[in-house]
Amino acid sequence: MSKVNKVVLAYSGGLDTSAIIPWLKENYDCEVVAFVADVGQGEAELEGIEEKALASGASACYIADLKEEMVKDYIYPSLKTGAVYEGKYLLGTSMARPIIAKAQVECALEVGADALCHGCTGKGNDQVRFESAYAALAPQLTVIAPWREWDLRSREALLDYLAERQIPTTATLEKIYSRDANAWHISTEGGVLEDTWNQSNELCWVWTKDPEDAPNTPEQVSVQIEKGEIVAVDGKAMSPYEALVYLNEKGAEHGVGRIDIVENRLVGIKSRGCYETPGGTIMMEALRAVEQLVLDKDSFEFRESIALKASHLIYDGRWFTPLCRSLLAAANELAQDVNGEVVLKLYKGQVTAVQKRSPNSLYSEEFATFGEDEVYDHSHAGGFIRLYSLASRIRALNEQKK
Repeated sequence: MSKVNKVVLAYSGGLDTSAIIPWLKENYDCEVVAFVADVGQGEAELEGIEEKALASGASACYIADLKEEMVKDYIYPSLKTGAVYEGKYLLGTSMARPIIAKAQVECALEVGADALCHGCTGKGNDQVRFESAYAALAPQLTVIAPWREWDLRSREALLDYLAERQIPTTATLEKIYSRDANAWHISTEGGVLEDTWNQSNELCWVWTKDPEDAPNTPEQVSVQIEKGEIVAVDGKAMSPYEALVYLNEKGAEHGVGRIDIVENRLVGIKSRGCYETPGGTIMMEALRAVEQLVLDKDSFEFRESIALKASHLIYDGRWFTPLCRSLLAAANELAQDVNGEVVLKLYKGQVTAVQKRSPNSLYSEEFATFGEDEVYDHSHAGGFIRLYSLASRIRALNEQKK
C-alpha cells in the first residue's frame, strides 16, 4: 500500500465509514480526518456524527453545510438542461456527488492531507463519480477505496470488526434497505426490491404518502420562474433551497414524485430502486411548462438534445468536464427568456400544470384560434408544404420513371 500521512474520508456516520476509520489507521498507519457533507439528508442523519467519528478514531471531523450551494449551483443548472436519466430518474444521488467531492477536496487541501477516501462499493456508480471529481480537482492526491481492498464483505463482518475494537455503533443486522438521502431526493434499494417480480411495499417509501392515501382534494401551488430558476412559491420569494424544502412538503403530502425503476449502472450492472423526488418533480414540471410557451421548435429540440446528453454526463460523474460545462452554458443561455408563472395541481401522485403565462410567450391566441381570424392566410400554407415536401416529391417521381 502506498504511504500516506493524512487522509480525508467522506464520512456518513454509517456502518461502512465507521469501520473505514480504524481500517485506514491500521493498514495505512495514517491520520484520518472525517469530512461530513450536509446536503439536506436530515438532522437525524447528522445528530452526534462528530462524536461518532472521533470515537471511531478520527483526529477531527469537519461538517460542511452545502444545502443552499447544492440546490443553487448544481440542481438548478441541471434543471435548466431538463436532464432525466433513462426517461424517469431525476438524478438525485448523482447531482449531490460533485459538490460533496469538491468540498472534500477543499477540506483535504486545507488540512494538508495527501490522500482522499470514500466508502463506495466496487459495484456502484458512486466510486466513479467521486474519483472522477477527485481526478479533475486534485489529481496529486492519493485515492483510497477500501471496498476494493479489504476482505470485509458483509454487514456481519463489519459489525464484528468494530466490536473487536470496542468501537461503538448504532448499526444492527436488521437493516434491510440501503438508503441515500439529500434535499432533492431519497433512494431505497435492496430487500424485496432485489427481485423485480416483487411489488414495492410500504417500507420502500419514506418521504411520500401512498397516492391512494393522499388527500381526496387537489391542492394548487403557484411557482414564479426567472431565467429558468424558481424564485418564488405561492407568492413568497424563496432561496433555491427554501423553495425545494417547501415543495418537498407539498409534494410528499400528495404522493408526488415516486418512481420504481430498473436502471443501467455505469459499471454494467442493472439495479432496481424506489426513488422519491416530490419537490423536484414539481419544479421540473413548472420549468417545462414555461419552456412550452417560450422556446421555438428548433430551440426546444436542441434543449431536448442537451437534456439527453447531460443526463448521462451527470449520472456518469462527468460534472467537472469541458463538455458538461458547455452543455450547462447552452442550457443557461436558452433559459434567459424562460420567465413566467405556473399554477400546478397536486393530486394523488400526479402534478399537472393547469395555468401558465410568460411575458416572453410565443403563443398567440390570434394565430392559434380555431375561430375566424384576420392574421393568418390559410392559402399561404400550400406553397410552404410544396417546398417542405419537395425532396419526397422528386424521389417519388424518380421511382415512377423507373
